[in-house]
Amino acid sequence: MTHEERRANRASPARGDSGRTLTAAAKAYVEAHSAEKFSLQAVADALFVNGSYLLRIFKANTGHTLLWYHNHVRCEKAKALLLSSDKSVSEAGEEAGFVSSAHFSHVFKKMNGMTPSAYRDAARHAANP
Repeated sequence: MTHEERRANRASPARGDSGRTLTAAAKAYVEAHSAEKFSLQAVADALFVNGSYLLRIFKANTGHTLLWYHNHVRCEKAKALLLSSDKSVSEAGEEAGFVSSAHFSHVFKKMNGMTPSAYRDAARHAANP
């Protein structure tokens, strides 16, 4: 088999099983380490791949960057805390992994279209009209 034939027979990692497997592993790593500061190098090292390659595969399979996914996971955790506890907004953000309440509010609003306080108020109002 020629080099060209071998290359043609390989599935594209971005669309093939190996790309989906790598994406799933990256998601699992981010979910398990969401409270930590985001580090592409840490994710790539844990998965034994090059960081640039990981970014390319992840984006091809999800349409999002790893940093976006990291913030998404944190915001989802914060949403659950805001709805299920009486923690302050800053406490919920801190527990979700955000270092400052200002950064938490900024990222939360960017991803959800409203501040954490507005989200909590809207959810409580919807539950008790």
